[in-house]
Formats: sequence, structure tokens, C-alpha cells
Amino acid sequence: MSSKKAGRPNYVFFGTPDFAAIILDKLIKAGLLPAAVVCNPDRPAGRKKIVTPPPAKVLAEEHKIKVYQPESLEIRNSLPIGKAGKLELGDIDFGVVASYGKIIPENIIRTFKLGAIGVHPSLLPRHRGASPIQSAILAGDEVTGVTLYLLDEKMDQGAIITGQELTITNDDNYETLSRRLANLGAELLIETLPKFARGEIRPQVQNEDYATYTGKFKTEDGFVDPEDLRAAQDGASLEKDDPVVIERKIRALNPEPGVWTLKEGKRMKILEAEIRDGKLKLKKIQFEGKKPQTC
Repeated sequence: MSSKKAGRPNYVFFGTPDFAAIILDKLIKAGLLPAAVVCNPDRPAGRKKIVTPPPAKVLAEEHKIKVYQPESLEIRNSLPIGKAGKLELGDIDFGVVASYGKIIPENIIRTFKLGAIGVHPSLLPRHRGASPIQSAILAGDEVTGVTLYLLDEKMDQGAIITGQELTITNDDNYETLSRRLANLGAELLIETLPKFARGEIRPQVQNEDYATYTGKFKTEDGFVDPEDLRAAQDGASLEKDDPVVIERKIRALNPEPGVWTLKEGKRMKILEAEIRDGKLKLKKIQFEGKKPQTC
């Protein structure tokens, strides 16, 4: 039975990784099933590079929801899906986009009757862009949150539908904070989607004066100079990487791109650490080609 026939909001869900799957799972359990799920194609994963379906696809198929995996989104009124045919968008009220991994073309956004709702894991306009969760931890933010907003042709700059704050704890790393934000985003959607479909919400324009931007992190961003690491372990506060900055980096950039240093000429990943008595204490490390080990 389609969402429309069941009297539910008629929408398409765009999302790919675990963050998206957490949101999709809660929407399904709340009875807000999408008409279809659009996600990235299956990709090689792990050390053995086994072709693996994305989490959102696995969940959708468990619930008999149609899944579409286009390599690219064509700028027209349907999405090319190969063997599955095309997803016609003309009868869809709106889209929901949560960590999809691709830019939604403006022409496709305009095809939806009510536009497309983005789920962004920060309090917009702060931390726009590709890495809001990591950036919030790195910046030492005490509070972050989730914003639902209308997608437009610019990155994360559309009018805000609603948002909610979430406190960042000293124990939060990228994975724990991501899960908490995904659950919060799902709760916001469950509360908001029916009202949005009925036209009961008036989105508000973002205040550009408070906008900040994030980019993708690269392998070199996770490097910690061995001298800085030794100083941090001794409790020294350096201009570049003091104990607090390194500890935030470890929480923010694991598992990807990862935090690493060089020890005795070997590459060493720093997986976990903590600040104790003003000093950086390593808790878990991994030398290249070896298994993780506790310190």
C-alpha cells in the first residue's frame, strides 16, 4: 500500500549510511513509510573490498520499500534506476534528505510539490557543509543539534523549518554523537512531517551573520606531530596541538580519516585517549598492519 493511499505524507527518502538508516528506521516504526528510498549504489567495503549494500537499502528492503540506486541524479522529472525502471516524481509531495551523499539537483527539488527537507546535524547556519559533527567536536562546542530546512540550490542555506539543541558530552566521539543526532533528527521529522504536509509550518530564512562552514577532512588532517604528542602526554600546552586539541581530534576524526602519528618510523593510529590531570593519556592505539591494543 502506498503512503498516499494510507493517508500518510507521500514522500521519497534520500539517504545512504548508518545516520540515514537510524532515521529511516524510526520513521518506519512511527508509520511514516516513504514511497521509495534513494541511496548510493552498493560499494566495496572493508579490507577485502566486498561489495556491500548501504544500510538504508538493507533496511528498506526488509520493509518491502522500493529502493533506487542511481549513480547520478539526472536533471529531469524522474530518476534513472536501471533494472528497476524510473522513479517518477510528479506525484510525490516532498523529499526527505538525510546524509544521502550527493547533491540533489535544483530541477529535481522543484519537481516535488512541497520541495525537499534536509536533515542537517548542526544548528544552522553554524557548521554548514560536509562535516558538521566532526567540526562541532573539534571546536569544543558544548551544544549542537539538528536542523530541518528546505533544500535550495545552495549548500545548507535554505529556510529553516525547525531545529532542536543537543548537549555534547566530554565522552562523545563522532560515532556516539552521530547516533544521538540521528535519533534526534528522526524525532523532529516524526513530529514535523505531518504538519509540513498540511502546510502548517512557515520556514524562516537563515541569519547569514552567524554562518560558518565545514569541509571534508583528509588523511593529513588527522596527523599529530610526534613532538606535539610527547609534549601533550607531559601536559605541555603548545601553540599548535595541546592535550585538549589532540584529544578532541581523536574523538572527532575516528574512524575516518583517522588520527595518526609516527613512532620509531612506524605509522601508529591513535584510536582512544583521555585527559587526566592535564595530560593526554593514550588508551588504545594500532600500529600499521597490527591489531588494536590497549595502553
